Amino acid sequence: MSGKKKARNAVAQARSSSRRGGLLITGGAVVVLALLIGGVTVAVINSSKAQQATAEATNLSNPPATTAAGRDLAPPWPAPADAAAGVRAAGLPMLSAEGTVEHLHAHLDIQVNGQTVAVPADIGIDQAHNSISPLHTHDTTGVLHIESPVKRQFTLGELFSEWGVSLSADNIGSLRNTGDKAVRVYVNGTLKTGNPAAVTFTAHDEIALIYGPLPASGSVPSHYDFQAGE
Repeated sequence: MSGKKKARNAVAQARSSSRRGGLLITGGAVVVLALLIGGVTVAVINSSKAQQATAEATNLSNPPATTAAGRDLAPPWPAPADAAAGVRAAGLPMLSAEGTVEHLHAHLDIQVNGQTVAVPADIGIDQAHNSISPLHTHDTTGVLHIESPVKRQFTLGELFSEWGVSLSADNIGSLRNTGDKAVRVYVNGTLKTGNPAAVTFTAHDEIALIYGPLPASGSVPSHYDFQAGE
């Protein structure tokens, strides 16, 4: 190989090494920049989640509602098509995840003229938007789940508002007190007078909401066998 050709090859190799070195340096800078941007993104996301959690807790600072904002419908009563609207009507927030500060379960039985009326699944749960009320149902067992980010009482009226069914001392939906038929609510077998919408939940309560003639002694549900862990 001639001296001139060797010189040209040496220059080409030097230029190639220089370009590769430049790319490596540039690539490293891009990686570092991406990591820095990623860190900022994580920080922003974490800050946003903290702000959302604070807003959710603030929305639970109001006293529990003792009225039910629902429609006068005849049973059976399906879960509402718009879960979030029902939760707003109850004055409750839709959470991004189930709360962990307050966690308890109660059970609701409903009887109309001696017939059981099902409590539907997914009251207070918006599957499409992955959001959930602190007061909700997962299935048709009648088990009510309270999973709240703050300590707070919740009421039967709030549940019925989420459900979209009106409830008062004089009615459940379109069922109204008349003649010997009336609305009655029992907690752990004990009759509670006054407005059933004001009944609050405590752990493992058995709540029986009954419409019709006065039930026979011993016929009102007074206990529910919760699953382990409930």
